[in-house]
Amino acid sequence: MVTLFRWLVRLTVGLIVAAVALIGLAWYFAVRSLPDYNATYEVAGIAAPVEIVRTTEDVPHIFAANDRDVFFALGLAHAQDRLFQMNVLRRAAQGRLAEIYGAGALPADDLARRLGLYRNARASIQAQDPKTLAALTAYAEGVNTWIQQVNLGAMGRGAPEYFLFPDDISYWEPADSLAILKLLAASSTVQLRREILRARLSLAAPERGQELVAAPGEPPMPTYASLFPGEHFAGVERKTAKPDWAAGLAGYLAPALGATGNGWAAAGNRTAAGGALLANDPQFALTAPGLWYLARLELDSGGVIGGTIPGIPVVLSGRNTHLAWGITPAQVDDQDLFIEEVQPGDPNRYRGDAGWVDFKTHTETIRVRGGSSQTVTLRETENGPILPPSHLDISTILPAGHVAALSWTGGRGQDTSMSALVGLMEAQDRDGAARALAGVIAPALSVTLADDKGVGQVLAGALPRRDPANQTQGRMPQPGWHAQNRWQGLDPAPPATTDLDPQGGIVATTGAPLPGEPNLGFDRAGPYRMSRLRHLIDSREIHSRESFIAVQNDIVSPVARALLPLVGANLWFTDEPAPRGTPERQRQDALALLANWDGTMSEHLPEPMIQAAWMRELQDRIVRDELGPLADDLNELYPAFIDRVFRNTNGAAVWCDIRQSTPVETCTQIARQALDAALLDLTARFGPDLQSWRWGDLHRARHVHPALGDLRILSYIVNLVQPTSGGESSIARMAYLGHAPNPWQNVTGPVFRGVYDLADPDSSVFIISTGQSGHPLSRHYDDLSELWRRGEYIRMSLDPDLARAAATGITHLNPISP
Repeated sequence: MVTLFRWLVRLTVGLIVAAVALIGLAWYFAVRSLPDYNATYEVAGIAAPVEIVRTTEDVPHIFAANDRDVFFALGLAHAQDRLFQMNVLRRAAQGRLAEIYGAGALPADDLARRLGLYRNARASIQAQDPKTLAALTAYAEGVNTWIQQVNLGAMGRGAPEYFLFPDDISYWEPADSLAILKLLAASSTVQLRREILRARLSLAAPERGQELVAAPGEPPMPTYASLFPGEHFAGVERKTAKPDWAAGLAGYLAPALGATGNGWAAAGNRTAAGGALLANDPQFALTAPGLWYLARLELDSGGVIGGTIPGIPVVLSGRNTHLAWGITPAQVDDQDLFIEEVQPGDPNRYRGDAGWVDFKTHTETIRVRGGSSQTVTLRETENGPILPPSHLDISTILPAGHVAALSWTGGRGQDTSMSALVGLMEAQDRDGAARALAGVIAPALSVTLADDKGVGQVLAGALPRRDPANQTQGRMPQPGWHAQNRWQGLDPAPPATTDLDPQGGIVATTGAPLPGEPNLGFDRAGPYRMSRLRHLIDSREIHSRESFIAVQNDIVSPVARALLPLVGANLWFTDEPAPRGTPERQRQDALALLANWDGTMSEHLPEPMIQAAWMRELQDRIVRDELGPLADDLNELYPAFIDRVFRNTNGAAVWCDIRQSTPVETCTQIARQALDAALLDLTARFGPDLQSWRWGDLHRARHVHPALGDLRILSYIVNLVQPTSGGESSIARMAYLGHAPNPWQNVTGPVFRGVYDLADPDSSVFIISTGQSGHPLSRHYDDLSELWRRGEYIRMSLDPDLARAAATGITHLNPISP
């Protein structure tokens, strides 16, 4: 017995020692991939010595003798900090995620291949101007130089993720950067998703279904079924499980994911210091690391500083010595879905306007980690590539014997958008910026500009030219065989969308239509956030950097302010309070809280939680009997619809009546029932004491690591979870997941914020949502995230002396002697 005990002790000790050794070995190899920012490298591809000065926050300031060497060093710096992210973004654009993630990434790869993101990127190489082509080439050489250094120095494969997701990292090519820009464009637009939703609404409720998403003043449209007389549809019920949000971020970006943002500026005569001010905060999905990366480049045209995306050698939002700029996804209607009829008995032909036509067809092979390679047949019509019916619920709107093709402004080669963005970086004034932006094809962007003499705004991007006889004007999928439905070509943005000298010295955009702007689509951002932004910036005659920061971090919900008095108009009580502990008393207490609330979506308050749960439950009760299972797929609130229903605009109050019941329900009854149901749900989650509820307990940002975020133990290391203020309609927009288990999980937000002060440029401030490094063991992995959550910033200067004074490391690149 003693001998057995001794052996058990020895075995236990041995297992503990082995576990510790294994953990220590994993730690050793993981930390080897942390770059040494004080190293000196002898490299080929540069003409003169280069310095990469890293500030306290790990922001690289790049100093070189020429532009080519600057872009070389930017590529190397991006790769040092975000190599895995860059490779994943490239794979997402190429349709090669399944090679590292396995079969779960096949749908994403299939869609990327069908959209032709990488094919069109390669076809666009020769469309770039010589300066941009040189920048892309130098950037690629910088990335590849770091990959070589990783291999030569056995530096942990460059990122710890590669120990769990083995990958032979191929060298970077100029086309890779163009492909990531294509992926960004495909991810920024949601027009395809909105068209499908409109069709599903029309099928579910032909008489009034489209009211849910109708824009103010939108002209009537035929029902979707009437476009295909005699055809049978699969129906609106979802055939597959709702896709997981985190799984959809496997490539950091995904087509139709959606993006928005804010941009505004004030001319010098509207600022305290007499120089123009500009604020910008593009809003994307929250990931760890975040999508954006801060950098400073010292170009021949002058210093440039601001936000970049690893893989793209451009400062997308930032400033140089004389000009500041900020980008906001424009949300114009740049996509149309066409329903194509397949010839009965011959799946290789489809119906054209003059008879049956052959599909353009080719096959590609998708390699799958741990599984068999998959061969996919890619088909294309005159209207664009055929999309698989399993994507984005396309199957629910397809008539039997039909397929869906997509026309998209970014779905072609000869795209000069990268050259335009490089030109924007080097422009010295608003006029020069506007000329450069004329070359943007996709993504469509509202670009806010400020220089020493004023401010302006430019819509950049190609727009489809539609025939006036088009059956839906791009609002719903339409028959592809009618010539009047097809695009007549692409046009640049109309002159009316450029304003380089605004009256009043203020410009602002949230992606919503602007006064006097020509119609650029009916599915754009709603007016609520824009009205709040204009109210705040117009309420002051003179602005300062601090006032711009306050506006950028404004968390008041204009939707709550607009809807609560309307929805609760007949619910506010004047009688004696009900007994404590009863549902009636809880409702009265909730209404009392909301009656004295100013709409501030603070993480520390219960009112935002009550309001958000009430409005979600209210919308669901209004539409569910009409829409059936489709109601489960409504992941956002439609405040304009609720406003129309409660004002009974054009008889919209009929939505409140439950068709299956004999009595005629009123909107007041539905509002009361919805509030009671919301309070019941929140009580089950947080207890009966309303005063103890906190919005931040429900509204938590989860910055997901696309590769490691679902691994049980590692998720606690690589994912960042934090309570956040704000909501879907606040200027500091923190949008929701929209479905169970927590519909109010914060999944998108302003991943980059910048406020540029041209009166004192070195006082300009910036922040990103996580940290500069993509390495989970780096102190710079999440060191900026708490500042971001609190609405705080860091300063970024173009003064070389200030950069060096705050340096925590200087990387020296020396050319190899011949």
